[in-house]
Amino acid sequence: MSDLVPLTGEPLALDLVNTRPYDADLLDSPADLRAWLELEADRLPDPPAHEAAGLTAADVAAVHAVRDAAGVAIDHARRSERPPAAALDTLNDAQRAAPAIRELAWDGSSVIAARRRTGSAGVRLAAWLAEAAAELLADPAVGKVRECEAEDCVMLFLPAHPRRRWCSAARCGNRARVARHYQRHKPA
Repeated sequence: MSDLVPLTGEPLALDLVNTRPYDADLLDSPADLRAWLELEADRLPDPPAHEAAGLTAADVAAVHAVRDAAGVAIDHARRSERPPAAALDTLNDAQRAAPAIRELAWDGSSVIAARRRTGSAGVRLAAWLAEAAAELLADPAVGKVRECEAEDCVMLFLPAHPRRRWCSAARCGNRARVARHYQRHKPA
């Protein structure tokens, strides 16, 4: 992974889109994808950690396709515009490639149901990420998604507070405050 640290903590679909900051790709290789999955492990039911080791360049490409489609669709939907059909089709196709089922099992005292997807680890991962994008796109909150106001940042976030302006107070917010301070105090 590059020197940049992925922004996490937003809805999963935004975390995915935010792996493509300005002039970089934080999911450029299978190793990068595995590192990001470790950061997001508690939010993804699949693939299990032991399967993530086997992710390939084709799996990275599948995640890139979902990320790109999600980014385009979210950008349109947050502005109350119709997302391109191709972006929605890509997200739907990714989900269809690894159908979800409610798998039943006996835990010793009762029947439990766990949601599972079929297919290879990479196909399942792309499907889970496409589903996360679908959930955000169908949520009225998508209209509140904002782009960071820092000049050199393209990160998206869902503000918990209406006055939030930056993807990260520590990252972009601090840089903006330092720049304003410098402008106020620079020698004439």
